[in-house]
Amino acid sequence: MSRAVRGRVEGSPPRPGPILAIILSSYFMILLDNSVVFTGLPSIRADLDLSATQLSWVQDAYTLVFGGLLLLGARAGDILGRRRLFVFGLVVFGVASALIGLAPTGWWIIAARALQGIGAAIVAPTSLALTTAYFDGEARARAVAWYAATAGIGASLGLLVGGALTDLFSWRAAFLVNVPIAVAMVIGARAVLTETPRRPGRFDVTGAVCATLGVGALVFGTIESAESGWVSPRVLTAFTLAVVLLAALVVNEGRVPQPILPLRLFASPERSGAYAARMLYLGAMIGFFYFTTQLMQDGFGFTPLQAGLGFLPMTLVNFVVALAIPRLSRVVPTPVLLAAGTATTLVGMAWLSRTAAEGPYLASVAAPMVLIGAGQGLAFAPLTSSGIAGVDAADAGAASGVVNTAHQLGMALGLGVLVTVSAHAGNVLSGPAVVTKQVRVALTGGSVLLAVALIASLAVILPAHRRAGVRALDGPPAAVAARPLGSDA
Repeated sequence: MSRAVRGRVEGSPPRPGPILAIILSSYFMILLDNSVVFTGLPSIRADLDLSATQLSWVQDAYTLVFGGLLLLGARAGDILGRRRLFVFGLVVFGVASALIGLAPTGWWIIAARALQGIGAAIVAPTSLALTTAYFDGEARARAVAWYAATAGIGASLGLLVGGALTDLFSWRAAFLVNVPIAVAMVIGARAVLTETPRRPGRFDVTGAVCATLGVGALVFGTIESAESGWVSPRVLTAFTLAVVLLAALVVNEGRVPQPILPLRLFASPERSGAYAARMLYLGAMIGFFYFTTQLMQDGFGFTPLQAGLGFLPMTLVNFVVALAIPRLSRVVPTPVLLAAGTATTLVGMAWLSRTAAEGPYLASVAAPMVLIGAGQGLAFAPLTSSGIAGVDAADAGAASGVVNTAHQLGMALGLGVLVTVSAHAGNVLSGPAVVTKQVRVALTGGSVLLAVALIASLAVILPAHRRAGVRALDGPPAAVAARPLGSDA
């Protein structure tokens, strides 16, 4: 048995490389579709004759379903078996991608994007849970670093892939390319992965309904606020429903023997701080992608392909830094890396928020992107490690579900907030100046989110990690040697 592969996965082959390749490739495909649609939206609108509201739902239907079903998808893997569910999620995602690529009307593409969100809600948490199940110790740290690098690179590379395929072929190609990838991943998963132990029990139906509808209502209210305003009846109703359902979820989870969301996951300040910091960080980053794409196309006059290429300074630096994380984490505590990454991203975001469309691209956009890419490369792996720190095998699926829920909720909430605060900026201006003003306001808001995430890293995650390290060192030698990197117990 390879030292990298956990012995508790019965019958697992000693092939950590292929195992990780399958997991990461599938996760990359999911993340790619979070951003690949951005550069293709103008072409989708023209091709299918969509209204502004219909166009927004091409993205929002995916986000709403993805965010709402994540906890259910994570729990289902614990009960049904993670490999089985992983393969099923890949099939759903591949079928939905084909339907999107063949969409003849607006309602068709919106419904298919919602179906794609179901597949993503299964694959995303299951992939992280499989990483936790198969890898231990330093091998897990390396796997999580690659997982986090995939999360960061998938978002930025999606813009490049989407722009290239839209320019060279059609927006449909950006979705149809998922079909052969999904088929290959299904074949690979069945050949390489072995089934994880299944936990006896039944679904927490009440918790599943409250979690899915509560998170869905929260995401819907945030998305709708960008168009209707924060005090519109629809938004207030959605938020009220979200509060009631999520409160009922907390009450229910404290009572049932097999909860969909074990409240003990939040007993660790390191994990709780990581969930909050992830939401804030992703809220800022989705605003960066969304508004910087507009800046380059509407402000600088770039084509979709040129806009995708314009993100390369960030993507390349992000990739290089993320790969160095396993070596850095041996000598630098993960919360310190997180704080350094968040601070670096904050400096880059604040710099980019001062840009002007008449300025040179290299100085106005590319240079701050280098800092943002370096910061993201430093921050993502520690955010993921702290989010699953010290989690027992029985809770791996639930913990990965919370990590991914924080990821999606952060993006949905952050984008809703930043779109709303920038909506009325530049009303007295015209042309590219309007876009530039809105981008500057939005990225300033993103900088505020990053500043709060930095405070959470320094005030909550770092002290909790240090206290956990002291407790581990005070324990028996065997426990210290077995303690996974970044764990809290």
